Amino acid sequence: MKTYLPKNDLTARTWRVIDADGAILGRLAVKVADALRGKDTPTFTPHLDTGAFVVVINAEKVKLTGNKETAKEFMSYSGWKGGEKYRTVAQIREKHPERLIEHAVKGMIPKNRLGRQLLTKLKVYSGPNHPHAAQKPAVQAAK
Repeated sequence: MKTYLPKNDLTARTWRVIDADGAILGRLAVKVADALRGKDTPTFTPHLDTGAFVVVINAEKVKLTGNKETAKEFMSYSGWKGGEKYRTVAQIREKHPERLIEHAVKGMIPKNRLGRQLLTKLKVYSGPNHPHAAQKPAVQAAK
């Protein structure tokens, strides 16, 4: 048996559009992370980037279960003394709803150079429109 190594052809990359309208955040993030890594393709190789570009639309309409909308908090730190900021999901959804999906997907991909490369293929938009129509993306269901 020999290990199969796919050709890393960047021109053969596919584009996918996933509509986040009514989707649960964690379940959506799993599908997006799998598509970015290429885990749903027959040529998946763990140490290579064989995934697709993923465009997520309607990020502001993603759901969270339970009372996470007000109870779940995200912490950021400026580096200065007393520079901690805590924001709830509702506060983040007001200003930057795409960050919810980006943060969830970032936690599901490898924490290395490959993971940082994969994140560049994720495009998240808060509304139903996106500027990637020229790539002819395939529509994938989020549910």
